[in-house]
Amino acid sequence: METRAFDAAMIAKSIPDLLAYLDITLVVVISSIVLGSALGMLLAWAKLGQNLLLRWAAHGYTYVMRCTPSIVLLFIVFYGLPELADELLDYNLNDMNRAVFAIIAFGLLFGAYISEVFRAAYCGVPAGQYEAAVSIGISPVQAFFRVILPQAALIALPNFGNSVINLLKEGALAYTIGLIDLIGRGNLLIAQNFGAYGIEIYLACMLIYWVMTILIEQSFGWFERRLSKGRRPMQQKQAQRAGRSKLPAWLKRGDDANGAQY
Repeated sequence: METRAFDAAMIAKSIPDLLAYLDITLVVVISSIVLGSALGMLLAWAKLGQNLLLRWAAHGYTYVMRCTPSIVLLFIVFYGLPELADELLDYNLNDMNRAVFAIIAFGLLFGAYISEVFRAAYCGVPAGQYEAAVSIGISPVQAFFRVILPQAALIALPNFGNSVINLLKEGALAYTIGLIDLIGRGNLLIAQNFGAYGIEIYLACMLIYWVMTILIEQSFGWFERRLSKGRRPMQQKQAQRAGRSKLPAWLKRGDDANGAQY
C-alpha cells in the first residue's frame, strides 16, 4: 500500500477555509458562556441560601452534570429535547438550528462547573466586610454590589478563565450532531479529499485553537492585573503590619536587646 507524504503546505492552505467557520464556533461558545453564567449564579445563590430543598437540588444538579460526559449530554439534548417538546407541547423542534442544541447542552454543563467557582469566590470574601459595610449605613444590596461583588469577581476570575478555555475545547464536539463549525468544516475538507490530508487539516484546527486559547488566557490575565491594581498596596501594608506584630516588644519600641533606646 502506497503511503502519501506529509504536506505541510496543506496546513497553511486549509487555515483560511477553516477560519470562515470560526464565527459559528464563537457564537456557540459565547452564547453558552452567557447561558451558563446566568445558570451558575442561580445555582450558587441556591447553594448559599437557607432553603434546604433548593440547596440540595443545586448540589444534586451540579453533581449529575459533573458526572455526565459532555458528548452524552449533547446527544441527550439533541435527540431528547425534540421528543420532549413533541410529547408535552406538540411542538416540532427538529427543524431548529443545530447550534441551539449545542448552546443548551454546553450552557447546562458550564453552569454546573461555574456555580462552584462563584460559590467559592463568594465564600472567599471575609464575612466581616459585609457586616462592616452594613453597620455604617450601607444597604445590603449596595454592600453586595460595592463591597462583596468586586472582590468575589477578582477571586473567581482565574478559575472562570480556565472554565472558558475548557468550554472552548468542549465546543469542538458540536460537529457530532451535524453542526458545521470549525471542526465540522475540517471534517468536510477531509471527506472532500477522500480521507486524505487528515493530519494536516487537524493540525490546522489545532493551531487555531492554540491561538484562541492564548488570546483568552492573556485577556483574563490583563483583566486580573487591572482589577487587582488597587489591592496590592493594601495587601503589602497588611503584610507589613502582620510582620511587625510578630516582632519582640523591644524591637517595636525601638530598643536594643539590652533595653537601650536607639
